[in-house]
Amino acid sequence: MANELRKIIHIDMDAFYASVELKERPELKDLPVVVAFHHTRGVVAAASYPARVFGLRSAMSMGQARKLCPQVIVLEPNFEKYREVSAQIHQIFQQYTPLIEPLSLDEAYLDVTENLKNIPSATEVATQIRADILAATGLTASAGVAPNKFLAKIASDWNKPNGLFVIKPSQVLSFIEDLPVSKIHGVGKVTQHKLHQLNLHTLGQLQQIEEKVLIHHFGKYGKQLYLYAQGIDQRPVKAERERQQISKEITFDDDYTLDQCSHTWQPLTEQVWRSLNKKQLVARGVNVKLKLKNFQVLQHSKSFKQPLQSQQDLWQVVLQLLNEMHIEPSLQFRLVGVGVYQLQQAQQEPQLCLW
Repeated sequence: MANELRKIIHIDMDAFYASVELKERPELKDLPVVVAFHHTRGVVAAASYPARVFGLRSAMSMGQARKLCPQVIVLEPNFEKYREVSAQIHQIFQQYTPLIEPLSLDEAYLDVTENLKNIPSATEVATQIRADILAATGLTASAGVAPNKFLAKIASDWNKPNGLFVIKPSQVLSFIEDLPVSKIHGVGKVTQHKLHQLNLHTLGQLQQIEEKVLIHHFGKYGKQLYLYAQGIDQRPVKAERERQQISKEITFDDDYTLDQCSHTWQPLTEQVWRSLNKKQLVARGVNVKLKLKNFQVLQHSKSFKQPLQSQQDLWQVVLQLLNEMHIEPSLQFRLVGVGVYQLQQAQQEPQLCLW
């Protein structure tokens, strides 16, 4: 199987934003530290490992974080600094392979089936990359080595922090047998609940189910579930990954009904359109997002055959999406956002030559 011939590494920096900050504030390294904006409605961007002992984690509201750990130390994020460190890390990756798929500033997939240093062992490549990152940045990274992306990502989490875990092709089936279905790429709470209702809790149990049965219950995704249960993931490492989405959001100091926040949609649309123009991109998909005060997210999106031609087009689609959502007038929101996706380079109009 071609899938088994690949050597994929997933690199995941350990508590990246917090670790970058703590390098400059070593006196805080054993204390519970989070990176978050000093905002009444702020959320945790990263939590140091001592903070995680208290149950603090990224995406948690600061209100909840302070309840769990009143003595938490809050550092303001500096994304410019994180981008600089991330660029350093990517320069290291590029010394080993051109096949790099970044997932965020702090994690990436690398295909090292053939690597630029001709190192035969992917484990050795991962070891060297982690040592290079430590030497260049003073930060630790965890790595997972496996025959595909699905397994490499699980492996990088196995010995965190500052760990390395390898799944060889011959070990795949025994490794995944007892894995909970929640570890499968794309399985959220709804799918997990549905799998549990079918008495499917581990990948080993899922392996016993015929593909057509899974397709019956889960539609097209059933085919993907069947393959993941066998440890198969054919997704390539996409080196030139298209930027997935451009979005702008606003978090309110108070909770607002849809009517009360109607004035925010136009400026958000203008910001998104400006970003598209600046990056010389066009979009075929539009998404609106509203976060309720209990953190539940409502979203609606639509894509088109042709890219949007003007800011007015984008504005009309945003209004249409909101209209189609039939939102209860009494619902209150803490955040709203507009996003565009299915991005591509804008076609430049040919210039007329006048001489």
